[in-house]
Amino acid sequence: MEVLLRTGAEFFLDPAGAGQRRYEALRAYLVEEASAAEVADRFGYSTASVHQMATLLRTGKLALFTEAKPGPKGPRKATGQLRSQVLELRAADRSVTEIADALTAQGMPVSAQTVWQILEDAGLPRLARRDEGRRGSPARLDAVKAAKLGGWPDSPRQIPCDHAGLLLLLPAMAQLGLPDLVAQAGYPSTSAISAWQSMGTLLLAKCARRHRAHHIDALTDDPGLAFCLGLSALPKATHVGSYSYRVRRETNQALLTTLVQALRPLGLASGTDGFNLDFHAIRHHGDDTVLEKHYVPRRSQRTRAVLTFFAQDHASAEMVYANAEITKTEQAREIIAFADYWHHATGEDPGLLVFDSQLTTYKVLDELTERGIRWLTLRQRGKTELARLAALPATAWKPARIDRPGRYRRPHLHEDMIKLKGVNAKVRQITLRNIGRDEPTLLITNDHTNPGKDLFARYAERMIIENELDAYIGGFHLDALSSGVPLNVDLDTTLTVIAGNLYRLFARDLPRYDTATPDTLWRHFLDDTGTLHIDQHGVTCALKLRSHHPILIDAGYADLKVPIPWWNNRTLRFTFPPR
Repeated sequence: MEVLLRTGAEFFLDPAGAGQRRYEALRAYLVEEASAAEVADRFGYSTASVHQMATLLRTGKLALFTEAKPGPKGPRKATGQLRSQVLELRAADRSVTEIADALTAQGMPVSAQTVWQILEDAGLPRLARRDEGRRGSPARLDAVKAAKLGGWPDSPRQIPCDHAGLLLLLPAMAQLGLPDLVAQAGYPSTSAISAWQSMGTLLLAKCARRHRAHHIDALTDDPGLAFCLGLSALPKATHVGSYSYRVRRETNQALLTTLVQALRPLGLASGTDGFNLDFHAIRHHGDDTVLEKHYVPRRSQRTRAVLTFFAQDHASAEMVYANAEITKTEQAREIIAFADYWHHATGEDPGLLVFDSQLTTYKVLDELTERGIRWLTLRQRGKTELARLAALPATAWKPARIDRPGRYRRPHLHEDMIKLKGVNAKVRQITLRNIGRDEPTLLITNDHTNPGKDLFARYAERMIIENELDAYIGGFHLDALSSGVPLNVDLDTTLTVIAGNLYRLFARDLPRYDTATPDTLWRHFLDDTGTLHIDQHGVTCALKLRSHHPILIDAGYADLKVPIPWWNNRTLRFTFPPR
């Protein structure tokens, strides 16, 4: 049955003005409970616009019936004075943006579009593109350069810092000498921002657990963090995003090398107990990508992903190496690349390498054996081998006791020297039963000295690299793929390794927190606000009250006085409010 509408109903059914159209769209969405897609189709919006308008209305930021006043289209007609000022500034080799900023500062507001129209009418060509450090308004560049030169305030001042808890990591950065490591690695810089200031900004964002580089704007409004890096303001997302495209794999590997050299005197990255090795596929969520397909365990499927490789020092349980520049053809030999890296960084071959059976091939295992590098991995169960083991008499199996928590501490072991296809020398096979599996587990190794039960216990501890990767995923958002370009992901994984070691250096002096995950350390200590009290001697960071501050006080942070190298060795101190 057709419903007859009164005359004038078309005013509501076909709104003409923008304000009325917004009103009718929001009424349909919020009152009539139409879907965002239906509202978008009916009123000519996108679904994202519908959601955005609803959010603005709920927060009181949307004025429905305030129409924008119509204004002139395109650049305004230039007056004689404006035109002469623009041409004068262009003669001084100023860019369109610089001219617009300069005239606006002189009380003659003008847009860059108008400036360009004046220059085009005068027949003047565009300036040749200049590097990032020379672009922008002179006033802003002068301020950044002054901050870069370490313009310490002449008189005491206070700066609010919304992320003051991150300053608890500065002693570890100073201990490692990170600015020098960044300089030695050869990271790029601009005339206005040093390599350390760019990398320090990215590292602070990683330590603050920002998902991606373009989420850094949440930190850029913090003047306290900017002051800590010698800047008047932290670089925006556009700078750090473009910066990541300038970094190369060789630079990241050079930084990891010097990082290991700096960690070893501090008791980390010793390599004495060997390394746990593993691949980790970081899934790509877009469509337009040339990435290869890899198995992603969290999705239980093969999909487009960036394949990353991590090496974990078994003694400290921290990562010491990462690489995101791996293709399928290079995958099997990445273990050789790590061995070369470790030898270059320390002058010695790595200790026992422990990994699962899918990490490499028998041919690469033979190469490791020829170099005298010990390895331990699983062997896949074949029907013939299982039948041979099942036929062994009971006396061929020796009971053993494993000193570790949990069940299955009394396995039965049988050892053989076997020949594998592709491996010239015979390898040691350790077969285990009574460990909670229906079929025996086969371990193979070229370590002929350590007892079989100890090697079984050592392989069982390999799981800690997977636990650490889980901690990195939860703590530093490792799986938040920063780009479909592996080079960008490589910088992100490098920063993740550095951030993990900074967290570990911070936590190892805190009672009962020496093995805490990054997520726990962030929530209990680092996610804190405060005020920076600055004088000629240094900075006193006054942290706000937190329930876990007694642990910091007990660890000596109330008496800490650390020289910060990039502050010309001015000191950093911490104070805590009385409870």
